[in-house]
Amino acid sequence: MYARQATSDEATEMLVEQKLNAFARLRPEFEAAFLFVQQVQGQERFATFPIEMTVRYFHALWICECKDRLLSVPKTIERYEGERCLQLLRGWQEGETAEVVAFLQRRLDAMPFADLTRQIQEAHRQGQGGPNLLLLRLRHGRTVLLNRVMNLLQALDAIFSPDEETLRRQVREACHHYGHEPEQIEAQLAELRSPLYAYLPHRLLARENMLVMNRLGASACAGQERRLWGEARPLIEGGPRAHVLVDGYRDLTSTRNPVRMSRAVSQLIGASLPLAASAG
Repeated sequence: MYARQATSDEATEMLVEQKLNAFARLRPEFEAAFLFVQQVQGQERFATFPIEMTVRYFHALWICECKDRLLSVPKTIERYEGERCLQLLRGWQEGETAEVVAFLQRRLDAMPFADLTRQIQEAHRQGQGGPNLLLLRLRHGRTVLLNRVMNLLQALDAIFSPDEETLRRQVREACHHYGHEPEQIEAQLAELRSPLYAYLPHRLLARENMLVMNRLGASACAGQERRLWGEARPLIEGGPRAHVLVDGYRDLTSTRNPVRMSRAVSQLIGASLPLAASAG
């Protein structure tokens, strides 16, 4: 009996469905991981930062990377570096600590405190006699950056305090807790290279990403214009923020018979800017 092979469009839709199903299973863990990353990177200042929390931070970055890959979030930089985090955890269990320290410094250090303080002084001079939202935002931003550096120092203190053997034991225990033993890391790295995590632009994936990120971080400003990550989450997902289709819009995400970019751009400009074309 002849079995009909799936067309390119059908294969794409099947892969999109697999991606959405995989993210649905990952979503609760992603939400917790995303909030923890924000806390480490300045939303909170931790009194202590033991080895377990550094491993948890790397684990959270990997989970966030999985979300971006499953939902095919376009990016020009590796904002989470989840694959690198897995490699660092693998090496750290064998005693390679220097690369872990370098990674933490790169992500949490080198803050422009002097420049921010100059901006705060200037905003204070210009806003005397009335409320100054810019001044409040700058001060809050400086506090966030200071929290980030303080968290880095706490993490480094926990890394440098024990001897090498004690440190390695603590790292291995934490990696075991979060599911990152060497064999597991090899499987996780291989999974990141599978088609499920490949980049596949699609409207359903983009919609899911917008919904989950709006739910996590869109609300919010309270008090001194402070963004409260995860606060006031709606019980029911809201609708799209705009219902008006942009004039001249053309869907370029299809993998079948793609439109040439030069022709698409000229058509979009011609359709969207009739006044500019007739202005001369």
